[in-house]
Amino acid sequence: MKTVIQVIPRIDFKVYVYFNDGKIKLFDMAHLIGRGVFKQISDANIFMKTCTVLNHTLAWDLNGNRDEYNCLDIDPETIYLNGTDVEDPNTNIA
Repeated sequence: MKTVIQVIPRIDFKVYVYFNDGKIKLFDMAHLIGRGVFKQISDANIFMKTCTVLNHTLAWDLNGNRDEYNCLDIDPETIYLNGTDVEDPNTNIA
């Protein structure tokens, strides 16, 4: 089972998602922002500030209490299948 171990959000509503098998995906949330429950993270600052790993996947902890049952999250398989394979962005820092 693939699980998320780290996330790095970007201001453009994309997130680098690191998986336990070593894969890194760039997952674009732009098509979901402003729709349904994801309206809550349509402000880029909230998107960035609350982005985290909960439930072994990409999540947004809107209440700041690390409650795995009270967060927004994306199925890790969805991220794995639909995200773009990328290299670690941290290796390009000079």
